Amino acid sequence: MHIRKLTFSSVFLALCLFLPFLTLQTVSLGNMFSLMHIPVFLCGFICGWPYGLSVGFIAPLLRNILFGMPPFPKNIAMAFELAIYGLVVGFLYKRLPKTFPCLYISLLVAMLCGRLIWGLVMFLMIDGFTLSAFWAGAFANAIPGIICHILLVPPLVKAFNKNEKNS
Repeated sequence: MHIRKLTFSSVFLALCLFLPFLTLQTVSLGNMFSLMHIPVFLCGFICGWPYGLSVGFIAPLLRNILFGMPPFPKNIAMAFELAIYGLVVGFLYKRLPKTFPCLYISLLVAMLCGRLIWGLVMFLMIDGFTLSAFWAGAFANAIPGIICHILLVPPLVKAFNKNEKNS
C-alpha cells in the first residue's frame, strides 16, 4: 500500500508541475484558476494527509526551481497553503463518514484553512501586505478557481473511490 501511495503521490506532483501550463504561465490566469491546487487536494483525499502535505509543500517550490513560477515570495506562501490543503483534506476525510457531503466539508474547510495560512505567510514575508490584498488574493480574484475546485475535486474523488471498489 505504501508503494501505491508513493506512486500516486508522484503522479499528483507531476500534475502539479504541468497543469499550470494550461494557463500559459500567465500569472493572472494562474491565480484565477489555481490548477496546481487540484492534484494536491486529490492527493490528500486519495493518499492521505502525510502525502497531501508533502506534495503540497514541494510542488510550488519545485515548480519555481524548474520553471520560475510561481515567483518568489509567492512560491513560499503557496508551499504552506498547499501543504495545509493536503493535510486538512486528508485528515478530515479519514475521520469523517465517507459521504458526498462530508467530502465537500473536507474540501471547503481545507480551502479556508489553506487560504488563511497563505495570508499569514504573505503578511509575514511582505511588508505592507494588507487585509484588502489578502481578501483580493485569497478570495475575490480566486473565485473561478474556487468554483473549479468545488465542481471538479469531489466528483473525481468519488469516481476514484468507485473505481477502487470495482478493482
